[in-house]
Amino acid sequence: MLLINFAHPVSPAQVARIEDLTGRKISRLIERPVHFDPDQTLAAQTVHLVDAVGLTVEAWQQSPLLLNLPSLNFGAAVLLAELHGRCGYFPAVLRWRPRANRLPPEFEVAEVINLQAVRDQARLRRLQDDETELAR
Repeated sequence: MLLINFAHPVSPAQVARIEDLTGRKISRLIERPVHFDPDQTLAAQTVHLVDAVGLTVEAWQQSPLLLNLPSLNFGAAVLLAELHGRCGYFPAVLRWRPRANRLPPEFEVAEVINLQAVRDQARLRRLQDDETELAR
């Protein structure tokens, strides 16, 4: 699995935790730290950011991907839209949480979120709601 990191560096212990959670080996860690320029459009910056990852069209569509999203919410939203366009699906993402009573602060992976599954379930709910409306 490819882990594409758009945030703070991921430690070897954190990589091991990710592998435990996913049951898959991280075959490649791609580090692309993000600093969005507030004076430029996010869409253009995101295209350059994703291009810099260096994957081929085929790799975007066929490789098992896991993302560590940038912390800026607007940037993460635009990044997901760009990647959905390139991959044809929503990749899985990491959610982090602070570890209790740690100085300096430390973070651990709380969960791996399968965004495509979230999207698919939402679509099913929409279709069920549509059927309920038609039955009335």
